[in-house]
Amino acid sequence: MNDVAVIAIGRNEGDRLRRCLASVCGRGMPVVYVDSASTDGSVAAARSLGAEVVELDMSKPFSAARARNAGFDRLTQVAPGTRFVQFVDGDCEVVEGWVERARGELETRDDVAVVCGRRRERFPEASVYNRLADVEWDTPIGEAQSCGGDSLMRVGSFKEVGGFDATVVAGEEPELCQRLRAKGWKIVRVDAEMTLHDSAMLHFGQWWKRAVRGGYGAADVATRFGHERFAAQVQNARHWAITWPAVLACFVVAPAISYWFQWGFRGEPVTVLQWTVWAALVAGVACLPLFLMLRLALRVRRRVPDWKSAMAYGALGFVGKFANVTGQRQYARDRREGRHARLIEYKAAAAAAP
Repeated sequence: MNDVAVIAIGRNEGDRLRRCLASVCGRGMPVVYVDSASTDGSVAAARSLGAEVVELDMSKPFSAARARNAGFDRLTQVAPGTRFVQFVDGDCEVVEGWVERARGELETRDDVAVVCGRRRERFPEASVYNRLADVEWDTPIGEAQSCGGDSLMRVGSFKEVGGFDATVVAGEEPELCQRLRAKGWKIVRVDAEMTLHDSAMLHFGQWWKRAVRGGYGAADVATRFGHERFAAQVQNARHWAITWPAVLACFVVAPAISYWFQWGFRGEPVTVLQWTVWAALVAGVACLPLFLMLRLALRVRRRVPDWKSAMAYGALGFVGKFANVTGQRQYARDRREGRHARLIEYKAAAAAAP
């Protein structure tokens, strides 16, 4: 394990950070913690646990990508012989045995640049938003298009593509993986427990901000880097949050104007058949989101404990389209006005790290 190192990043993670670093420090691996202007004692806590600390200044916008790159730069100084690097977010705890399992995969497969496993929610019972985040992370085993924030990467391949793009504030992992795959590298998800994540999403407002951030990041990566999956996500959100309401409004307003002209202006009665056809068309268009919700619920039913959770996933999946479009609009405005991409935080600061 002397050729493996860990890079953890965080901002006001408090006790979550302490759990994260405790899971990797003292195991013979160099650990670099990158802090983004925390005010909760995170830096002191990281040093007390034996981590090398990098403190980012505010001269550039904060982003996970910027933090990971800064950690990697320091890692090359303190541990130049590192061959594999485990990236982990400060609100995650690395499961015992994961690093060894992932390292073995990279050792036996020369064509693989990134290995990830199962990220689980630490407190799924705390809220429906936490439970559904856990479902979101349950992706198929095998070759994947991208990884998440927690993964073990081959240092050589990471250097080959120039690391993360520090200007990407959300979606930086898929953007990096797209460049890796373009170079012929593979990303693999193995059937193994990887990390425990503390989402701390207890309120709808937090979930909404997270979905807004997802829309913002998807628009950014799709616009600047032509990422196909994000481009599809952007279009799908627009179909439901913009096109569907517009079509519904047309089906309501246009026949109403037509019938008013026929009945009120020309004095011709509107037949029962005409009313029925109009009502059926309006009802059909209005019910389309129900079919989307049901489809999403059926997709995850086997991965959730009951139908209630599945339907909640479907309902929030539909509502999330409107949050995604809100993020897309914020991105379009920032890009039009020449602003830097913004960091959208949804999580409250944790208890101070002693």
